Order: sequence, then structure tokens, then C-alpha cells
Amino acid sequence: MDLDAVADELYGLRPEEFVAARDRRALDARKAGDQALAKEIGALRRPSLAAWVSNLLVRRQPEEVQSLLGLGEELRRAHRELNGTQLRKLARRQNEVIGALGRQARQLAAQAGHPVGEGVQREVEETLHAALADPDAGREWAAGRLVKPLSSVIGFPAADEALLGRRPAPEPRKPTRGKGREEDEGRREDAALHEDKAREDEEQRRRLAEAREAERELRAHEEAADAAARALEEAGARLADAEEGVRELRERLRDAEEDQQRARAAERDARDRERRAGRAVREARRRAEKAAARVERPAAGAGSRG
Repeated sequence: MDLDAVADELYGLRPEEFVAARDRRALDARKAGDQALAKEIGALRRPSLAAWVSNLLVRRQPEEVQSLLGLGEELRRAHRELNGTQLRKLARRQNEVIGALGRQARQLAAQAGHPVGEGVQREVEETLHAALADPDAGREWAAGRLVKPLSSVIGFPAADEALLGRRPAPEPRKPTRGKGREEDEGRREDAALHEDKAREDEEQRRRLAEAREAERELRAHEEAADAAARALEEAGARLADAEEGVRELRERLRDAEEDQQRARAAERDARDRERRAGRAVREARRRAEKAAARVERPAAGAGSRG
């Protein structure tokens, strides 16, 4: 048993299964006498839901990993070369691929018995953006052991830095003796070249700044959309709970009303029986009184004759 094998096993499990399995593996390592490995295993962190879905995509669709990493390299190369046509083409492909993979990851999670919402899907797509832009992030994602989603960087920093530093400054002209006018013209040309390069670099920096600002704005809107989606999910869950509570109360009310109707009917029946019983008692009393009177009258007559 080694750490890589254990990590591969654990990060393939569902999030709710992670902690118990990790503790079992750490205990196995301690029983085997490997305290260092037990400590390393115990330090492994449970993945968030979005990280688990990202890992699931890597593990269930390994053919998509190299495809996405290759697309990232193409995008970085296009950025370095300022190939506008290729950038537009790859940007469209990037959006299509990430959207498709995000939906696919969500389907895989549902098939694994752990459905997720749009908010988690967006976090998975953010991780894919990061894997495209940064080779290190791409390798981290491809390992399938993420603990939390990756944050997408703004732009392609490595390509941008290479772009700004790739053009060497023009070399100054060497002075030529005895040619004062030519030297002056050469110095003016050198100064003009330096100015042109400075303007080009400044323009390039301006374009990069605009691109990064546009991506920041996009990320801000996406984060706002994520927050709205999460709020919608929470509100939907609360609404479902409230509606379920209302249904239960209505059922209880219906049961109580039916009990009330039965009680009223029983009360009416009892009152009717009470009235009938009262009449029967009064009639029986009259009959008893009449019978007693008849018994007393003959006895009284016999006494008077004696």
C-alpha cells in the first residue's frame, strides 16, 4: 500500500464515502507499522462536490483529458503568436468543448447517484477554463485528485509575458567616423525605432489589459449568475419544503374536519338516544304510577269492609 494508490482509490469515491474510507486506510497503515504513511493518508482532504464531479469526469472520460490539454496548448500558442483568426476559431471551440464537458460531468454525477445543480456545473466549467489556461492547472486536473475547484486565471499569463518579452529592442547603430550627417540620421532612425517599439509595446499592453478586463467582467457576471443559481436552488428547496408542509397541514385539517363531522354526528345520535331514553323513562314512570295506583285502590276497599 502506498499513498498514490490510496489517493487514487479515495478520490474515486463519492464525497460522503471519503472520510470513512480514508480513516480505514490510515488504520490499516498503522496496523502495518507504517506510521508516516498513516499520517499522510489521514491528511488527505475530502473533495468538495464540484471537485468530485471534476475528478469523476477525468476518471470516466479519460479520452477527453488529452483532448482538452491539447486545446489549451493550441490556445496558448495562438496567444503568443497573436494569431487573431486562430484565436477566434479556438475560442469558439473552447466554449463548445467546455460547455459540452460541463453538461457531461453533470450527467455522470447523476448516473453515479449524486445529482448536482447548475452552480456545481459552473464550478466544473471554471476548473476546465483553468486547465486550458495554465499547464500546471491542467496537470493537476488531469490527475483526478482535486480537493476543490480550480480558479480560472484571467487570460493566458504565460503566453502574455512571452508576447511582451519576445521582441528584442533594436540595436543602436554603430558610429561611423567622418560622417557626421549620416551619424545624426542614424541616431534619429534609432530613436524612431525605439519610439515605434515603445508604442507597439504600449499598444500591446493596452490590448492585453482590455482583454483581461473583459474577462474579469465576464467572470464577475458568471459569479453573479452562479450566486443567483444557488439562490434559486435554495429558494426552490425552501418552497418545496413549505409546499410539503402546507400539504401535510391540509391533510391534517381534512382529517380534523372529518373527525369533527364524525363527532358531531355521534353527538347528534347521542342526543337523540338521550331524548328517546328520557321519553321512555317518563312513560315507564307513568305506567308504574298507574299500576301502583290500581294496586292500592282494591286494597283500600277491602279494608273499609272489615
